[in-house]
Amino acid sequence: MVASHPTERQDHGLDPAQTAWQQRLEALLGEGCRAGADLVEVFLERTDHIGVLAEQDTITSVSPAFAMGAGIRVFSNQRDGFVSTNDLSDAGLLRALDQALGMLNLERHSAASLRSFDGLRPLRDFGLEKQGWLVQAPDLSSSTALLLQGTDLLQRHGQHLDVRRGSYSRDWQEVLVAASDGTFARDIRLHQSCGLSVLAADGEHRASIGRRYGSTDRPDDLKTWDVDASAAEVCASAATMLYADYVDGGQMPVVLANRFGGVIFHEACGHLLETTQLERGTSPFAGMVDQTIANPAVTAIDEGLSAGAFGSIAMDDEGMESQRTVLIENGVLKRFLSDRAGEMRTGHQRTGSGRRQNHGFAAASRMRNTYIAAGPHRPEELISSIDRGLYCKSMGGGSVGATGQFNFSVEEAYLIENGQLGQAVKGATLIGEAKEVMPRISMCADDLDLAAGYCGSVSGSIFVTVGQPHIKVDSITVGGR
Repeated sequence: MVASHPTERQDHGLDPAQTAWQQRLEALLGEGCRAGADLVEVFLERTDHIGVLAEQDTITSVSPAFAMGAGIRVFSNQRDGFVSTNDLSDAGLLRALDQALGMLNLERHSAASLRSFDGLRPLRDFGLEKQGWLVQAPDLSSSTALLLQGTDLLQRHGQHLDVRRGSYSRDWQEVLVAASDGTFARDIRLHQSCGLSVLAADGEHRASIGRRYGSTDRPDDLKTWDVDASAAEVCASAATMLYADYVDGGQMPVVLANRFGGVIFHEACGHLLETTQLERGTSPFAGMVDQTIANPAVTAIDEGLSAGAFGSIAMDDEGMESQRTVLIENGVLKRFLSDRAGEMRTGHQRTGSGRRQNHGFAAASRMRNTYIAAGPHRPEELISSIDRGLYCKSMGGGSVGATGQFNFSVEEAYLIENGQLGQAVKGATLIGEAKEVMPRISMCADDLDLAAGYCGSVSGSIFVTVGQPHIKVDSITVGGR
C-alpha cells in the first residue's frame, strides 16, 4: 500500500499489525524529537468517497474520490508547524518532517537535543470490528436506484415542482495517529447522508424546501431509509410555504423547533466555546468559566458518543478517545472544547475534540454532537405561553460573525396568536448575538432530537450533529419583508 513497501497487500491499509507502520513511525517521531521538537504528531489516512446527484428523473452526477496521505505537525514553545504529503515513502515522510521543523527553526542533524522519545504505546485499535463496512455499504447501483425513486416520489406527492433533487454521499475513512507522547491509535469511519429537495413555483409564488438525513457507523442505513415518508414531508412543507404571506418583522418571542433548530446554538454559541476562538481572542466568553452566560433553563452538551449520530467518533483526529463534555449547566459555563494545541496555549484540558477534514489540515478544536438538553415542558406549553410571536418549524441557511452575531433564514414558519399556531409565513430571518440571546432562552421542551450537518472552520469541513428540544426565546429580532 505504501511506496516504500510495494509488496504489501493493499487491503492491509494502515493496520500496523499487518505492515511496518509502527517501526517507521517510531523512527520518524524519534527524528523529530532529536531535532528539539516538544512534540511530533503524524496523522495518516486513506479515504474512499462517492457522491451521487439525481435531478428530475436523471442521475446527473457521480463523483468518486480516493486519497491517501499524511499530515505531520511539530510543536515547539507553543508554536507549531504543519505539512501534509501524499508521498508516504520513508524519504517523503522525512522531507515533510524537515519542512515542518524548518517552520520552527529546528533542523535534524543539528546539536543533540536533550529530548527523548520512549516509543509508542500499544495500539488502541477502534477499527478492528469495522473492517467490512466499506463493502457492506450500498453500491452505486442501489444508491442511484433509490435516488431516482426519491425524485419520482417527489413528483407524485408534490405540485408545481420546477426542480426535484435527490443526493447521496458516502465517506469511508481509515486513520492512524501516532505522536511522540506515545499516542498510537487507529480507527475506521463510515458516514452516509441522503437528502431530497424541491423548488415549487406558481406564478410569482416560490418555495424552496430541502431535508437531509445522515448517520455514522451504520452501513445498512440507506437500505432502511423511508424515502416515501421523506418525499411526503418535503412536498407537504413546500405546498404550505408556496402561498404563504411574507412575515412582518420586529422584536418578538419565538419558538424554535427541535432537530435542526439547534443550528443557531451550534453556529452562534458553540464555535465561541472552542479553544480555537480563545486563541484568536474572539470569544466573548473568555475567562467566564463558572459564570452565568445563559438562562438557568439551558444546559448544553457536546459529545461524540450517541450511536449512529453524524458527529459521533470513537476517537478524535489526535487519537484521543471520544467523551461527553458539558459546556453549559443550568446557565453556567463549565468547559471549553479543546484540542492538543488548545490545551498547550490556553490551559483548557483536551476534550477529544481535535478534528480535521483530512490529512491536508491540522486538527483544531471542533464540535461533534452539540445540543441543548431536554427540559421539563411539552412543546405545546411553549407555544401557549406566547400571545403574539413566531414558530420556526424549519431553519434554512445563515451567517455568523466572529464574535457570535448571526442571522438565519427560516424555511418554514407560522405566526403564534393568542397561544395558538396561526397562518404560515415566509421570508423570516432571525437576527441576534449569542451573548444576548442565550439568557433569553427561558423554556426547553422534553422532545430533544438531533439532525445531521456539515461544519466548516479552520480545519476544513467535518461531520457534525446539531440538536435541541423545542425552545422558547423570550425576545429576538425577526427580519421580514
